Amino acid sequence: MSTSKNSNQRLSRRASGTVALTPSLVSRLRRVELLLCDVDGVLTDGAILIGENLEAKTFHIQDGLGLGALRKSGVRVGWISNRPSGATARRAEELKVDFLKQERRGKVAIIEELLTQVTLGWNQVCYVGDDIVDLGPLKRAGVGIAVANAVPEVMGEAHYVTRARGGSGAIREVCELILKAKNLWRDILTSYSS
Repeated sequence: MSTSKNSNQRLSRRASGTVALTPSLVSRLRRVELLLCDVDGVLTDGAILIGENLEAKTFHIQDGLGLGALRKSGVRVGWISNRPSGATARRAEELKVDFLKQERRGKVAIIEELLTQVTLGWNQVCYVGDDIVDLGPLKRAGVGIAVANAVPEVMGEAHYVTRARGGSGAIREVCELILKAKNLWRDILTSYSS
């Protein structure tokens, strides 16, 4: 599944079911030095279990491994959420995510502060989102990605739409796209085969 801001950045599906990336999109992916993503609906399926003294979310284990592989390859990882959550903070700590921003304010302002801190530009960012609160970063990022369960407005602004839904391996898919574009995927496979 794909959509794009520009028709020359579209994906094509081969008969085998594999996805062929356009040269333009591969070029954008090669520049990525920072993967930023929303949490609820992207890293999770969007469901939140709330009890009197409990909040629980479900994170996909393969997303975690993909984020670890990306960090191991030198690409930094950050999560940006407008909804502060202890469950999110705990999972980010487990995965040693480089940046966790849980603030009830505009995501563009949060990301611009972060980019100044790490001396990177928007063209070096891959941003993954699912809902209208993600439109600002999605429009500015060098690579804007929507998960398969994103709202139509977000899909319409994305360079790429994942085959997997948020919370079901979408972030793993994105991590592999970046690593393959940078010709680092084989090194990751080798490191886990030893």
